[in-house]
Parts: sequence; structure tokens; C-alpha cells
Amino acid sequence: MDTEPTTPHPIKTIVVLVQENRSFDHMLGWFKLLNPEINGVTGSESNPVSTSDANSTPIFFNSTSTFIDPDPGHSFDAIYEQLYGQPWNNNTNTFTTSLPSMQGFVQNAERIKSGMGETVMNGFKPEMVPVFKELISEFAVCDRWFASVPTLTQPNRLFVHSATSYGETANDSKMLIEGYPQKTIFDSLDESGFSFGIYYQSVPSTLLYRMEKWRILKRMMNLENKERLEEFSPHYFQLLVH
Repeated sequence: MDTEPTTPHPIKTIVVLVQENRSFDHMLGWFKLLNPEINGVTGSESNPVSTSDANSTPIFFNSTSTFIDPDPGHSFDAIYEQLYGQPWNNNTNTFTTSLPSMQGFVQNAERIKSGMGETVMNGFKPEMVPVFKELISEFAVCDRWFASVPTLTQPNRLFVHSATSYGETANDSKMLIEGYPQKTIFDSLDESGFSFGIYYQSVPSTLLYRMEKWRILKRMMNLENKERLEEFSPHYFQLLVH
């Protein structure tokens, strides 16, 4: 029988590491080889080069990824085509209620660069991503996760910090500079008496908000033994800021 925890909050620290836009199948799909219960890939998955050509040669999912470049399209328009198999047209297209076919990834990749179709239909073998391999061997894996918004990085970062993109489906430079007005999880943590830390390499994504309580950021260096949320922002660009 499980015993009652000795403290009201047995979990002391939650670490959130947010990385770039990558699909589950690309990064972790082949981990199904190590754990069959993971909803990954088998190599039988395919996409046609052209969704409008019934005789189009399919490209099957492979396990030869070595680098993350070139970058596949991840704008709202590009992801719409990847999911539904047809290009987005601002004049005629509307959101469909039908289930996405997931057959447009190769077609969209080839539209960006000839030959990219085989690149995007690829994933990493477990030994190519040893850090993930170790984490998956020791901890649980959530294999049914999705982007909050089918689009670029910043709208999804906005969801991470504030549960809304404020209606954004693209990286709005003007708003990124002015700052977004919505309440963040860090405001809520502060109001509830929890501490937190924000760690970054170049620019913290939390600068995108007009946070009224910037005083709470002074607590980032307070490493008292309290319940705490740690949030890590990656190195976005090759900036000479270190």
C-alpha cells in the first residue's frame, strides 16, 4: 500500500526544456525498436511526391537522419499542406472539418527544395541521439503530443508560457518587440508563492511579454529549497552574445 507523502508537495522541482519544432517521429519514432509500446514508426509509413497524382512514387520513412538541417517548412501555410495534402490558398481555403491525411509532407518539402522529400521522411536511430536514449530508458515517454498551433516557433512558445498565442499564427516582429499583454505561468507561480528560474543562452523568450511584475525575475538567483519551475530557452541564433 502506498504511504502518504511526508510533505504536502512531494514534487519539488519541475524542469521544462523547450526545443525547436520537430516531430515525434523524426526525433523519437525509431525508439519503438527499443520499446514496442511507444507509438513510433516501423518504416512502412510513406508519402507520395504528389498528392494529386495517383501513380506518384511513394517515399517511405527511413532511419538515416544525421543532422537536423535543412529545415522543413513549419509556417502555417506549409503545415497545412503537410497535414491535408493540398497547398493553402488565402483566397479560397477555409479550415476543413475532415481528418488530415498526413500525406503532404513530401510534396511540401519538394516545393521548398528538390530532393528534400527524402530528408523529411527520416528519423534518428536511438544511438544517434544518446541523450534522448538515456532519458527514454529511465523515464516515461508521452507519444501523443501535438503543437498548440500548427505554425512557427514563437506562437507555440506563447502557448507554453501563457496558454494562448494571442491569436498569432506567425512570428509578428512588431508584437515581439512591443511585448504581449497576457498573463504568464510565471505570474501565476509568483502569486501562488512558488519560485522559478529562467535559464537561457542568448535571449529569454519571456522577454516577449509585458510582464508587470518584472521584480519577480530578481528571484531567479534565489536557490532556496522550495517548489520551483525551471524553464530553459535555447540558443536561437549564431549571435555573438555569450
